[in-house]
This record gives sequence, structure tokens and C-alpha cells, in this order.
Amino acid sequence: MKSGIKTVCIAVALIGASACSQAIAAPTAARNETAQQHVEKTPTTPITTAKPGDADDGVVSINTASAEALAQAMNGVGLKKAQSIVSYREEYGPFKALEQLQEVPGIGSALVERNLSHIKL
Repeated sequence: MKSGIKTVCIAVALIGASACSQAIAAPTAARNETAQQHVEKTPTTPITTAKPGDADDGVVSINTASAEALAQAMNGVGLKKAQSIVSYREEYGPFKALEQLQEVPGIGSALVERNLSHIKL
């Protein structure tokens, strides 16, 4: 009887030890998997070709640039305001003066003054 109990105790100990080693190893595998997913999701910088009106040394044409180029070049202008500039330009024609940007809804004089070094006609 005593040998049967010893056998059961040894079996339980071996099962417990193997379960613990798997539990200890699992977090390491999960960390490696998480790190691998992070590497796979890290965006790469796309190679783009210059288009008319795109930023050139940080200066962008408000008459020809895309909304994305305007948003990237102008300080305090996100994609939504940049799309407003493009929509205004499409509706009313090209801008004749940089200060005319103030006519675009959401664009004030302070924003125009802050970006005078970043924009051109």
C-alpha cells in the first residue's frame, strides 16, 4: 500500500513540475510573439515622387497642393482643414493672395500668419 501511495505522489509531482515549466515558458513565448507582431506592424516610410504643389523645402502651394500635402506642411492644419482649403479652391478658383486663406471656414488670421513661411501661391 505504501508503494502505491509513493507512486501516486511521484506521478502527481512529475505532472505538476511539467505544468509549471510550461507556465513559466509561456510568457517568454508570448513576449517574443508580441515583439514579432510589433515588428510586422511597424510602418515603413513610403517612397513618393514629387507632384506639382507638393511641399518643397517645407513650402507648399495653396493653389495646387493636395489636402495631404497641405496638412503635412502647414502648422496647425490637419487633414480636415486642409480638405476645406482644397474644397474652397475648387469652388471659388485659385487663391490670388495668401491672406485670402482667411475666407476658408476654420482658417483664421493667426493661422495664416503662422504659416506664411510654409505656403505660397
